[in-house]
Amino acid sequence: MKFDTVIIGGGLSGLICGIRLVQEGQRCAIVSSGQSALHFSSGSFDLMNRLPNGDVVTNPLSSVKSLMAMYPDHPYSKLGVEVFTELAYEAESFLGGIGLSMKGSANKNHYRITPLGTLKPTWLSTLNLAVSDSESSLPWKKVSIFNISGFLDFYPRFLADEFAQLGVKSETFLFSLPDLDHLRRNPSELRATNITRILDKDTNVKELVNIFKKASSDSDAIIFPACLGLKDSNVLEDLQRLVEKPIYMVPTLPPSVIGIHAQQYMHDYFIHLGGVYMLGDTIKKCEIEGDKVKKIYSYNHGDIPFMAKNVVLATGSYFSQGLIASREKIYEPIFDLDVNYMKDRPDWYDRNIFESQNYQSFGVKTTATFNALKQGMPLENLYVSGAILDGFNPIKEGSGAGVSILSALYIANRIIKKEGGI
Repeated sequence: MKFDTVIIGGGLSGLICGIRLVQEGQRCAIVSSGQSALHFSSGSFDLMNRLPNGDVVTNPLSSVKSLMAMYPDHPYSKLGVEVFTELAYEAESFLGGIGLSMKGSANKNHYRITPLGTLKPTWLSTLNLAVSDSESSLPWKKVSIFNISGFLDFYPRFLADEFAQLGVKSETFLFSLPDLDHLRRNPSELRATNITRILDKDTNVKELVNIFKKASSDSDAIIFPACLGLKDSNVLEDLQRLVEKPIYMVPTLPPSVIGIHAQQYMHDYFIHLGGVYMLGDTIKKCEIEGDKVKKIYSYNHGDIPFMAKNVVLATGSYFSQGLIASREKIYEPIFDLDVNYMKDRPDWYDRNIFESQNYQSFGVKTTATFNALKQGMPLENLYVSGAILDGFNPIKEGSGAGVSILSALYIANRIIKKEGGI
């Protein structure tokens, strides 16, 4: 099977890279083993929330130079200030261009409301997510917070308590629908994705309209767990129009309906443009000649290899087994690429879970152009993108989505230019 580019990994970074490539006419395949970290997404994408020394970032574009001075091997440092800025703006227009309209700008972080009601800085958020432009205030005087009876992955009381500290009055309401009763018999089935499939039905949308209208007449807005619009994001727009009041969603504990919707949307968009998406397949081995990957073999295709001019490794970190941690080492399992990690295992972590954990910064080593390194030598046609990269701490910095998106766009643009495109 011959392609222009094969991408290994179907999460945020792999999908964005793939979409960008097929937009320019590349024949591109994505090989994905299954669930990605998008299934745990908050509905927001972080670019940079803190510097490595802990300083809070309000404007990522003006703070990135400081980050680069502190961490010269950071993925953003490899881009440089000018390219980082260009890619941040490109990412915003790219996402909007494919139909994932989002609120936010790299010039100024806004604040998303977490499942516990606290405010956290972020870069981009889906339009119907509950957010604020300020970390010390909310854009409402009074809200009505609704939850489904028995749904334990959403905490209205926590939200109301945090809102009160910011001067916002809240009323909380529990409700039920007959169609939810069979889920409630088994608490493990009363999860966000299952609830959404029921609430998205036309008959239940009408029931929600009645419930919301009756209980929220004197509120500025309705706050609801992110349990709407799994297949069709227009469900929430229709509901707002009928209720005649803004409805804002707050993320629940995983699984994330917003994240799953984003993955499904990009997956369908990629295929619509002509991309080939191979779900449930895993790469088992490769053939490398000189400084190039020549053939890639997967479990599902046996002795039939993938052959491509370029390969992008976007398999994620430990969660998706892009990196494997044994007792002795951390390694990349497909190409056996060079991995940056500390040799002494006790140095991998801090017993205080609130401290920065060194293992979160471990990852695959690359050149300044994100070409993979194997035994210190760069592979000319193998690029590395997203969470598997070394040199950054996505949790402490709040940079995980930003690294995934910007590295994906950088690599895609580089491939397109190399193959005679832009």
